[in-house]
Amino acid sequence: MTGRVDRLRALRDETAAELRAAGERIDAMTAARADANSDDEHDPEGATIGFEWSQADALRTALRRRLAEVDAALARVDDGTYGVCAVCGDPIAPARLAARPTTDRCIRHA
Repeated sequence: MTGRVDRLRALRDETAAELRAAGERIDAMTAARADANSDDEHDPEGATIGFEWSQADALRTALRRRLAEVDAALARVDDGTYGVCAVCGDPIAPARLAARPTTDRCIRHA
């Protein structure tokens, strides 16, 4: 179990760092957009600032969701229910936990 907990903590640290970086990218885009006086909707050079912002915001949303999943898994470790299916109460297969360390459901209830 210690290896799985270490993996969850490492995943949390990695996700939190990625979330901070995504926020910084969005802040930089917002600042660039405020300073720009161009028509980015018709820029022949590539993607619009709005499109880039939308992509970065979607990434930030996914990272927030992953962080919440990791935190929930760590809470299950603390309360002794990690590795136990939330639906049927059976143990979750070690291979499933290796593939999806934040899951709270066995393969039958996935």
